[in-house]
Amino acid sequence: MYRVALVQFAPRLKDIDHNLERMQELGDRCNADLIVYPELCTTGYVFVSSDELYRVSESAADSLCISEMAEFCADKDCSVVFGFAERSADQVFNSSVLINPDGSIHIYRKIHLFSREKLLFSPGDQPFAVHAAKHGVRVGMMICFDWQYPEAMRTLALKGAQVICHPANLVLPWCQRAMTIRSLENRVFSITANRVGKEINGKFGETFTGKSQILNTRGEILQQMGETEEGFIIAEIDPILADDKTVTEYNNAFSDRRPQFYELG
Repeated sequence: MYRVALVQFAPRLKDIDHNLERMQELGDRCNADLIVYPELCTTGYVFVSSDELYRVSESAADSLCISEMAEFCADKDCSVVFGFAERSADQVFNSSVLINPDGSIHIYRKIHLFSREKLLFSPGDQPFAVHAAKHGVRVGMMICFDWQYPEAMRTLALKGAQVICHPANLVLPWCQRAMTIRSLENRVFSITANRVGKEINGKFGETFTGKSQILNTRGEILQQMGETEEGFIIAEIDPILADDKTVTEYNNAFSDRRPQFYELG
């Protein structure tokens, strides 16, 4: 069996050192092969301006967060996924990174920006992709509001993902329910790692919904956290189950698709 975990906590705005310490403190208590953390958990979320965001963003090549968590992965012999503000030239992306115990790194840039994110971040410029985590488990990444678009998770599933890692800063009430359908219709495991707490910066503020969850390939909740608690949850899964798309003796969720009749444009 493969042990997956998520960490739910309240990052401090622009306090990278504290957030990294909290990530490692909670993650160190997880005896898991794969640990997923929330969206933008290294920096916090509610930024007033692009300049404020840019000052705490990091390029992947010299990121303190990535280097410290890479050491954590090597020491713990685990893979992690977490969200960070990725600087690339004069752009900042709302990104997530998969880091493996062997030091390999893969980055996803959020494609579907939510609300004021459109004023702060550049939209993702790279396609959805699937990467190998510890023990070769095939992982796909999406971030928060990507849940609204079924094409996101379907694309990852069609590319062979067994586990969808979903860092989030959720403020709307619907995602947790919607993800049960996303997991069911794609027959994949999903890990939605949301944050908690209320973050206020000047005239802007958000209250986050918690309820982070791990779902199986039938959309059933294996583990779920509360709306305000900080901590972690762990579930044991068999990733191979995600390779079976059987619905009935006569139906297959993928081979029965008839794309020639779908309108996706």
